[in-house]
Amino acid sequence: MSTAQEPPPIPPEAAAHPLRLALLLLAAFGTGVLVALQSRINGQLGSQLGDGFLAALISFGSGFVILAIASLFWRPGRRGVVRVASAVRTRRIPWWFVVGGSAGALFVLGQSLVVGLVGVALFTVGVVAGQTISSLLIDRRGLGSMRAKAVTPQRVIGAGLALAAVALAASSELRPGIPLWVLLVPFAAGLGVGWQQAVNGQVKAIAQSAFTATFGNFAIGAGLLLVAAVIHTMISGWPTQFPSSPWLYLGGMVGTIFIAGQAAIVRSTGVLLMGLAVLSGQLVTAVLFDLVLPVQSHPIAPLTVLGSALTLVAVVIASVPRRRQSVLR
Repeated sequence: MSTAQEPPPIPPEAAAHPLRLALLLLAAFGTGVLVALQSRINGQLGSQLGDGFLAALISFGSGFVILAIASLFWRPGRRGVVRVASAVRTRRIPWWFVVGGSAGALFVLGQSLVVGLVGVALFTVGVVAGQTISSLLIDRRGLGSMRAKAVTPQRVIGAGLALAAVALAASSELRPGIPLWVLLVPFAAGLGVGWQQAVNGQVKAIAQSAFTATFGNFAIGAGLLLVAAVIHTMISGWPTQFPSSPWLYLGGMVGTIFIAGQAAIVRSTGVLLMGLAVLSGQLVTAVLFDLVLPVQSHPIAPLTVLGSALTLVAVVIASVPRRRQSVLR
């Protein structure tokens, strides 16, 4: 009896039912909307406080308090913390899997420092560029139990279009006199976001709880931002007044939702596909914010709108499964 050679394993996102994949990508898009919303909130808070470090601490710290209270009533989350601690202690996972919150801290700090200067859209396109690059690299090499996924021409084209969309959107937003660090911080934060999404997926798998991954992010990030805010306050002094608008203090709550959502989605879609869906949600919402509720009064250019549309095209190209396609090794 002859036996046929088994075909190579199909990546999870390719094997998934098309409807299930579409729903997962739609959910990822929704988390991107929340990311842009948080950027708008934290940017406004940083501007009104005149202290981006303290604004970042308020956002991350409030999220940590919310999760700490929730952990008192959520037993699976507490059990997950024990599982993750045991996995780190026995070296089943490296310690750096549980410090994804450091990337989250940089992202929130970037929101508070940069959005008030350049608006949500330009901050977002910088993040998108870094996130797209890191997501593609992680998917190519794999991370932990997430095996390396086939880097197909379709994926490369999708990622390339996303970067082109970023360049197109940013070209019309750049203005003379913008310091170099304003452009570099969003890009560095985006690199961290791709890595954060990947390690959060690993922690979620070990803990058997997205809550645990989210709680760990906020614990680490809040601790780092506390140190940074104390040092900055010692140098620059305490703000003279705090904004009275309640919505400016909701950034932490929004962050708990989208971090938990991404931790739950990433292992089914892969970092690249989820990252592209998330960044498309970020860009579209960022453009709408800069059109309707800009942090600063400057008109948004048509090229920025066109760039967000091109990003959506990139998501479709990278995410539509194909039965047979060549693989770049």
